Amino acid sequence: MKMNQEEMMQLLDKLYEQSINGIAKVSPPVSKLANDYLQKNPTTEAAAKNFINYQIAKCATSGFVTGLGGLITLPVAIPANISSVMYVQMRMISCLAYMGGYDTDSDQVQTLVYACLAGIALDQVIKGVGIRFGEKFAVAMVKKIPGEVLIKINQKVGFRFLTKFGTKGLINLGKAVPVVGGVISGGLDFAETRLIADRAYQLFIKGNISVLSSDNKTITF
Repeated sequence: MKMNQEEMMQLLDKLYEQSINGIAKVSPPVSKLANDYLQKNPTTEAAAKNFINYQIAKCATSGFVTGLGGLITLPVAIPANISSVMYVQMRMISCLAYMGGYDTDSDQVQTLVYACLAGIALDQVIKGVGIRFGEKFAVAMVKKIPGEVLIKINQKVGFRFLTKFGTKGLINLGKAVPVVGGVISGGLDFAETRLIADRAYQLFIKGNISVLSSDNKTITF
């Protein structure tokens, strides 16, 4: 049994809801997490960098993803290790979006978070429908992204993940990697998580929309 694009988007939607609202007794709402960093740092950039550094440091430990039992109630069947990793990465992006002043309850920001997770080239999609944002991507501009563009981006996101998981054989539900003691066997993909953090920082904190066009640039925090 393999997932289709509709099921993939259902998975992403559920993970997004949980990343924003948190999971009872496991993780607080992303607003609480973000505000904690914002209050303890002099600038938004400093808060974002410290948050990323802490997330990446946790990524290197075996207990980075623990106790995510709430993810078992996802709307589609997918190995727990895969859904848990996606949850942690999406929550990291969502937190940076909130820090940057973006409305995480909006459809536009939700789609941008998906694109950041998948590494979709947003600038090409947006320019393709004649929208001009200039060099910087501002919070106010997000509201101007029309629904048809969001649909196109979501389609690219779904296809990207189906291709990625299909290549790795991760969507073959008969080959789920077991979760032992609530910890993902093998841990997170450190390099991938770092790239995702870099993309999210550039997009939501620095306003660099072209960042998703390339995975070759890394930021040193």
